[in-house]
Amino acid sequence: MTAPALPTLTTLVTGPTAGARERAIAAALRPGEDTAIILEGLADGTSPLAGFDGSGWQPALHRIAPGCLCCAGNLVLRVTLNRLLRRPPARLFISLADATHVGQLRIFLSAPPYDSLLSLCSDLAA
Repeated sequence: MTAPALPTLTTLVTGPTAGARERAIAAALRPGEDTAIILEGLADGTSPLAGFDGSGWQPALHRIAPGCLCCAGNLVLRVTLNRLLRRPPARLFISLADATHVGQLRIFLSAPPYDSLLSLCSDLAA
């Protein structure tokens, strides 16, 4: 994996429901910006991220099964990130179904090899 010219701006998103987290992400998106979103958990059928706008621009959505991303879901997250970072987006949102270990996830994302690939921003609370 080669490092991009600039690290991917990465925001962890927390909130009580998948819908609330997805609405917060949708509000933070900048149409046209190369963006990827990792959504933990199942869609509730009314995602504001589906068909984001009529211009044809759509962020790359990656949905993974719910489970603590720093514990049980670590391997799934690692594989998803590694695939995604082969062609790194400018911006990445990671939506967490459970914010209990958000600090541990930040440590995981700040360690090699992700430390040179990601630039962690402030968390977004839905």
